[in-house]
Amino acid sequence: MSNQKKAKSALISVFHKDGLAPIVQKFKELGIIIYSTGGTEKFIKELGIEVVPVEDLTSYPSILGGRVKTLHPKVFGGILSRRENAGDVSQLREFEIPEIDIVIVDLYPFEKTVASGASEQEIIEKIDIGGISLIRAAAKNFNDVLCVSSMEQYSEFLEIITEQNGETTLEQRKNFAAKTFNVSSHYDTSIFNYFNADHSIAALKISETNGKVLRYGENPHQKGFFFGDFDEVFTKLHGKELSYNNLLDVDAAVNLMNEFKNEDPTFAVLKHNNACGLAQRNTLLEAYNDALAGDPVSAFGGVLIANTAIDVDTAIEIHKLFCEVVIAPSFNEDALEILKGKKNRILLILKDIKLPETTTRTCLNGALVQFRDTKTDAKNDLVTKTTTSPSDNEIEDLIFASKICKHTKSNTIVLAKNKQLFASGTGQTSRVDALNQAITKANHFKFDLNNAVMASDAFFPFPDCVEIAKLAGVNAVIQPGGSIKDQLSIDYCNNNDMSMVFTGTRHFKH
Repeated sequence: MSNQKKAKSALISVFHKDGLAPIVQKFKELGIIIYSTGGTEKFIKELGIEVVPVEDLTSYPSILGGRVKTLHPKVFGGILSRRENAGDVSQLREFEIPEIDIVIVDLYPFEKTVASGASEQEIIEKIDIGGISLIRAAAKNFNDVLCVSSMEQYSEFLEIITEQNGETTLEQRKNFAAKTFNVSSHYDTSIFNYFNADHSIAALKISETNGKVLRYGENPHQKGFFFGDFDEVFTKLHGKELSYNNLLDVDAAVNLMNEFKNEDPTFAVLKHNNACGLAQRNTLLEAYNDALAGDPVSAFGGVLIANTAIDVDTAIEIHKLFCEVVIAPSFNEDALEILKGKKNRILLILKDIKLPETTTRTCLNGALVQFRDTKTDAKNDLVTKTTTSPSDNEIEDLIFASKICKHTKSNTIVLAKNKQLFASGTGQTSRVDALNQAITKANHFKFDLNNAVMASDAFFPFPDCVEIAKLAGVNAVIQPGGSIKDQLSIDYCNNNDMSMVFTGTRHFKH
């Protein structure tokens, strides 16, 4: 079997015509016979290039409004025939089927049609039948046929046939076959996920065609990859390539700051997926300074995020800190120039997009999938369980603390006052440990916990946490409730002039 194959014929049927003309012109130069149909046939004819209509090959017209055009033995026989197989060659001769050496097909834009908000009928009509069959057939027979399955492959293909005078190698054909099955499998995954939008079928189909090799994974000895369209979420303005750990922190930062979208200027500093500082103020500069005060030690090398444009005054202060990433909806032009002063500092504009409704993580030999925790505790969710009710300011602080708590590793306790994160206990095996960690940290950075509030991601099984909190100065508590011993904590609060509200919603984060 010869490794090199010189193309004599090609079938072209594409949705997108951009970039096709140079290929067709090259086919003419090389004397390659072109078969085509519909809009592609018309496009080629308008270029003044000879083309054989598929209908002339099959002696059968396009039917059902174009739904059936190329599904015919004279088309698929020419693609699937094994050139070195005497039986195949004999049958082609018997049924007058020409060999087809190149297949160029660009599938109907199913995903784009769904994203556009089109009607169900419009979406269904964008499920490609003939095209997907053609590219699968051509890819299967890569020993003899080269398949171009996307307009993104046009330039590479044109370069090959130009440099090699219409010839292709087995390695090239197999490489294009792999690309084809990447296209076809992604296409089918998109269709399935559209039909299974309600998740009634317990099957997991994930397909990401945008992949990036990272410098390494969580640690230098681990390989790492990111699969997804990063540019759909961010515009990167400056800095080095994002690492695996950068991406995890950026994800945590975006999810956290979504809780404060369209609110007063809010700034957060994150480290290892948890907020080590967060504040909401009248100006972004004040918010930044008070967020940094939450833990200026942990802020070193952290990820910073704001819910509003970063101005010059704030940029001047940020520039004094070594930080890995700065994220904002926009940057003032002068602020951007200041922050670009560190060549490796990553600057990202966060676009206004909706994150996926489900989250996925590996587990054992499979995966765990759940719907994203989109519940944000609000004032109307709060049920006062104590004789003392929280003041209006305390209610605002309780909700503020609850938002942070939701995005902090469990078990967690968050202490806050005047819309400033004082400290949090993160990822502890007991809630008491989390509280003690938070109190120790708040005291270390000289915060006055008198009249502070406490948020917990889950219920208190015993009254020990409210006892410890009261001794530290906390006066108001927010928690989900739900323990069979809730009354013990309620009784302690009532006996010590503390207010406590239940939300009814747990926010574990593991």
